[in-house]
Amino acid sequence: MHGWRNRATVIKRMNDLRSQINSLSAAEKAELLDTVWESLEADAASLTDAQRAELDHRIARHEQNPSDVIPWEQVRAGLFKKP
Repeated sequence: MHGWRNRATVIKRMNDLRSQINSLSAAEKAELLDTVWESLEADAASLTDAQRAELDHRIARHEQNPSDVIPWEQVRAGLFKKP
């Protein structure tokens, strides 16, 4: 039950964020995107060797067969499907 409550909280926070983002101007969205991207770059610097190796492996697999993907709509539907 505790895990479901956490998931519900995360979904609510994401929906709240989505609403806030939708109210931004295009310039503000671009600035937000830039800030998020920079934070991802900072997080990438703290990857372990195993995490970096896994990412390299996944990138190589994708480059070998770029059409072997799952569409975002399908991934998203799976994320928000109730257990």
